Amino acid sequence: MLLFPFIKTNMMLKKYFIWSLALSIFAFGCEDDRDLVVAQLGDAPVIIGPAAGLSVDITEDNLNDAFATISWTPADFGFTAAVNYKVEIDVAGNSFAEAVELGATTTFDLVVNNSKVNNIMVAKGLPGGEFTNMEIRVRARASAELDELVSEAITVSVSPVAVEIDYPKLQVPGSYQSWDPTNETTVIYSANSDGTFDGYLYVGEDAAEHKFTDGPSWDVNWGDTGADGTLDLNGDNIVLGTAGVYRFNVDINALTYSSLRTDWGIIGNATPGGWDNDTDMTYDQATGLWTIDVDLVGGNFVKFRANDAWDLNLGDDDSDSKMEYGGADIPVVESGNYTVTLDLTNAVYSYTLTKN
Repeated sequence: MLLFPFIKTNMMLKKYFIWSLALSIFAFGCEDDRDLVVAQLGDAPVIIGPAAGLSVDITEDNLNDAFATISWTPADFGFTAAVNYKVEIDVAGNSFAEAVELGATTTFDLVVNNSKVNNIMVAKGLPGGEFTNMEIRVRARASAELDELVSEAITVSVSPVAVEIDYPKLQVPGSYQSWDPTNETTVIYSANSDGTFDGYLYVGEDAAEHKFTDGPSWDVNWGDTGADGTLDLNGDNIVLGTAGVYRFNVDINALTYSSLRTDWGIIGNATPGGWDNDTDMTYDQATGLWTIDVDLVGGNFVKFRANDAWDLNLGDDDSDSKMEYGGADIPVVESGNYTVTLDLTNAVYSYTLTKN
């Protein structure tokens, strides 16, 4: 009678032991699996070519020549992974605050042409025929969940040539222009050659539909399936509101976009409405310009803004008649009647104040 309870208890102990052992092995295996995917960030890429101090004098004759082959050592993320590399350039001493991408790759080198560097420098307003120190760096990313590894910058000296910049374009075909991606009047531009595009187009019909295309064909096109502000390759047509001048802003890197119908006016203590009320401008479909004849008060300032709000406004930081979003107030030297124009048809927006 005493033997059975003992045997039963002993069997239960064995069963408990076997299950405990199995759970321990499983837990140990899970810990090993976790250890295998833990990223230990190692060395950032190191630029090995060109040598720091490279000097390049860009001229009209060598615009199509190679600027340099930029090469670097692999980034070490602690595990085997596909790494995306981006090469950036900016004015030396600017801490890459206004960095522009020279190119992206999954290899360890990138060939860059003189025209690419020249366009970037001219767009930054750097003087032609004068050497300016520029810095180049490489950014490496293996996953959105991991920090980037960024190389130390190298400094090169470059003299650009003043030419008309061929800014990258993004076509905006739609029902308002017969769905024609080859129409060069319905494009928006990337003023910084960085994959972000901005521009203003007149849409002459209500509820117009459109898409974005990479180049003058339908081979690569984006729409918005779900109307959530995210671009989808070959996605649904994007539907606009009432007819008017629309601002299109597109980030191809992030596949996001926005569109906003705009009406423009001037504001400031030089204008009839002061800083409290806009004086509306008129849009000319033939020229694509916004214009107004208005009395302005000398010794004061004006700015341009859209839709009677400060969310979207343009000023002039460098007093060069070229506009920047949120830019500085524009001075009016003397009182009088002026014809004021706002030109949003090109990659770089501009204005004129002409005394009548």
